[in-house]
Amino acid sequence: MNTAIVEAGSCFMNQHPVITMPDSDTPRRSVLPLRASGMLLCLMLMCGLAMAVNSLKDGSTAQTSEFQFIRLHYNNHPQFISSRNNWLTDTPGADLHFLGGVKRLTRIDTTDDSVGLPVMDDRLFDYPFIYAVEVGHWGLNDAEAQRLRDYLLRGGFLVVDDFHGTQEWAVFTESMQKVFPDRPIVELTDKDAVFHVLFDVDQRVQIPNVRGAMNGQTWEKDGYTPHWRGIFDDDGRLMVAINFNMDLGDAWEHADNPQYPEPLTRLAYHFGIDYILYSMTH
Repeated sequence: MNTAIVEAGSCFMNQHPVITMPDSDTPRRSVLPLRASGMLLCLMLMCGLAMAVNSLKDGSTAQTSEFQFIRLHYNNHPQFISSRNNWLTDTPGADLHFLGGVKRLTRIDTTDDSVGLPVMDDRLFDYPFIYAVEVGHWGLNDAEAQRLRDYLLRGGFLVVDDFHGTQEWAVFTESMQKVFPDRPIVELTDKDAVFHVLFDVDQRVQIPNVRGAMNGQTWEKDGYTPHWRGIFDDDGRLMVAINFNMDLGDAWEHADNPQYPEPLTRLAYHFGIDYILYSMTH
């Protein structure tokens, strides 16, 4: 097993250029953190201890596996209220392909499917990792923002993906500023611990959707430059991993599509697995 898994508890930080966000958050009452220690993770990996399972449709869960992929069920922003449910984008293909890759490339005992949970569902606090797609369309109300803030401050980890360009960044940050009005969004660097848990991921390559991969246009809208950004807690733990102007979900979903470049899908899997292991060890 990669020694980074054991040593991941010693998170290190650099100076990060601030991107946005202003005000003040008061840490919530002390609650048992969701994250496991590095030593506990090793035991879990060997013994295959509990997390959850079942159907994305009904959001049901059952404690049978060590890791459960949770997809965040959100309501669309008012300006997108008549459009489809963006939180379901690329499901179940992206989730199922990715979970298969996690099983092949790690010793994590993971479920075979993903679960969709709304922010206000108390079961969210049972899981250290949640994934939110197309957050350039989400719209969190004040209560949902407070709940997500509690989840993250207690040890939860959020990965956001597949949103592009100036307008979608503005929609994303409108809700994120409700969650953390005084915590800055910063650019992540190659030295950040989240990129060195199992795989050393230091390639800054834009990961496109399947159409872009096939026609050579890696960007969408005016999102020409990929960014890996994040929000940290007071102890230097990354709480939110922001994949902006890229589409990890399509790279996962089309892993067996010969028209999607293998180096890009491999990179997306490495990012995703490091995110999972970071959430379980920090």
